[in-house]
Amino acid sequence: MEVKWRRIVDKYTKKLFQLSYLYVKDFHAAEDIVQDVFLRFFEKQHDFRQESSIETYLTRITINCSKDYLKSWRYRTHQVTTYFTGGYEMKNQLIATEERLEIAEAVLQLPIKYREIIILYFYENHSFAEMSELLQLPISTIHYRYKKAQQKLKEKLSTLEWEGLFHE
Repeated sequence: MEVKWRRIVDKYTKKLFQLSYLYVKDFHAAEDIVQDVFLRFFEKQHDFRQESSIETYLTRITINCSKDYLKSWRYRTHQVTTYFTGGYEMKNQLIATEERLEIAEAVLQLPIKYREIIILYFYENHSFAEMSELLQLPISTIHYRYKKAQQKLKEKLSTLEWEGLFHE
């Protein structure tokens, strides 16, 4: 059994961390969320009905935990503390080039309902149908939010940067 758990953790940790980081924009919080995801999975593994893959199941838990964190007292307190202490800039370890950093920053500034669509589509390579299942939303809502996210990103990014995002 231990080998199976170790394999699951090794296989999905990086992906889940990146996903969580793109939601919460905080390295340490993302680490905590991923640990919590695995704890929840291991504690409630008997509830996993295998109607979807383990990856989809863990992704769903990560999204929910990330959203819960953004609603939490801990997050709000952290935001207020950061504001009054002058904040800090963490280097984005997930994106290598400056152009990608600008695009990522623009994505991270989007409201969560649009940000998650961009993250799942471009960073996680999920189809609209998969996103509909993961987010438990109608596919028409996914399409609408995708279009709205595109419009918001176009406003934030120059033409060259925008074209680079969608023509890679």
